[in-house]
Amino acid sequence: MSKETLDADVIVVGAGNAAASAALAARDAGARVIMLEAATIEERGGNSTYTAGATRLVYNSVEDVTSLVDLSKAELASMDFGTYTEEQYFEDMYRMTRYRTDPELCDILVHNSLSTWQWLRKQGVKFQTSQGRQAFKVDGKFKFWGGLCVEIWGGGPGLVDMEHDICQKKGIDIRYETSGVSLLTDDTGRVTGVKVRHKGRTSDLRAGAVVLACGGFESNAEMRARYMGPGWELAKVRGTRYNTGGGIKMALDIGAMPWGHWSSGHAVGWDYNAPPFGDLSVGDNFQKHSYPLGIMVNARGERFVDEGFDFRNYTYARYGHVIKDQPDMMAWQIFDKKVLHLLRDEYRIRRVTKVSADTLEDLVKKLEGVDAEKCLAELKAYNAAVMTDVPFNPAVKDGRGTRGLKVAKSNWANVLDEPPFEAYQVTCGLTFTFGGLKISTGCEVEDTAGQAIPGLYAAGELVGGLFYHNYPGGTGLTSGAVFGKIAGEGAAACALGAGQRAG
Repeated sequence: MSKETLDADVIVVGAGNAAASAALAARDAGARVIMLEAATIEERGGNSTYTAGATRLVYNSVEDVTSLVDLSKAELASMDFGTYTEEQYFEDMYRMTRYRTDPELCDILVHNSLSTWQWLRKQGVKFQTSQGRQAFKVDGKFKFWGGLCVEIWGGGPGLVDMEHDICQKKGIDIRYETSGVSLLTDDTGRVTGVKVRHKGRTSDLRAGAVVLACGGFESNAEMRARYMGPGWELAKVRGTRYNTGGGIKMALDIGAMPWGHWSSGHAVGWDYNAPPFGDLSVGDNFQKHSYPLGIMVNARGERFVDEGFDFRNYTYARYGHVIKDQPDMMAWQIFDKKVLHLLRDEYRIRRVTKVSADTLEDLVKKLEGVDAEKCLAELKAYNAAVMTDVPFNPAVKDGRGTRGLKVAKSNWANVLDEPPFEAYQVTCGLTFTFGGLKISTGCEVEDTAGQAIPGLYAAGELVGGLFYHNYPGGTGLTSGAVFGKIAGEGAAACALGAGQRAG
């Protein structure tokens, strides 16, 4: 293929964090890059736009934190970051995935977590400390818990805006309302471009290499039911409506290896009356993640899960599955006055399914769809089982649990005895799917024989093999950035090294 026939050196399918990281890395390597976004400019960025912006990264010192965030002496004096070592990151990844995470990919993720975000900071991405969601004030200091102390300035929308602005300044061609239809290949099986659709019309774009970074299949009800099982077609989707598995299907059609946990995904407690897909005017605030401070009951009025098993960052992506399996796919989260000031900001938005009362007897009558009599008995049994002799401390796993209950609560148990009582109705909200494509350590997409498909790379949520069953909070954005950068560098080297260069 002559250089005159190439539209770009590298085409990146997708426009979220993984895609932008790939595009920037390829551009820095000297490649001419086109980035394809199926959505309109107003809905750009895939699931990245809907995230809260938390980032899981290794930090061994305050200096590692300040390599990303500028902090004054007064600010530093008010914060206790602790550390989050490589060993802790590995332990969390293996523990959360039941020791199934791909060891080579996990090693790359952990070892590049800090340096990749430092690279993006040099690109122009801004960060802030995350005391609003990931810390409690203890003895006058913000004490961070759960391995997350840094987040993106402006959350997911801020990240996408910054990355797209940087891409445009670097001359990356972003084409909105343009989706990938299929991959183009030559007689040798090498990927040579993408057939695209723009406002109903199809055309071919030629390139030296292609990076797929356009998300999983969570927004495709048929694929959810087929791969994840009955009932999943009814789940709400937390993020973009454009992640319909197109990138995965394009790769499978040319022989790519399906990989990972296809019957599972990242699913959380989500407002019961949230719309079918994410709403950018609300963003991530339909989530309801302060359940460790209270209890959850189902339609039978029964507690069904250990709300205090671990920090929210290590249970929230699994408990959505548990809520999905309850009668009517719903639950109520219940709190009393003692912890209302500790609830996350998402509990204070206007669009929330909430009831309140001054007595438990009145509260249970307001829990729509719940057996009130059984629920009241459950609450009284829970209250009697709380280990009130153990001090309550939300910043650590305090061991303040329950005794003698069929479903225990391991930490942060409080008697529900101080009005007002508040309850929030939740259902299952699916964030992204865990099944996807098999990639090499260089982010090359592999075929069913275990060989790299020439010219094809992948990153982000359509990569399989990293997450199984569960997920440590904040790893998604980090994974997208780490593997996006590697994929972009590899695609640029492939395209430019082949002697083909776009004019």
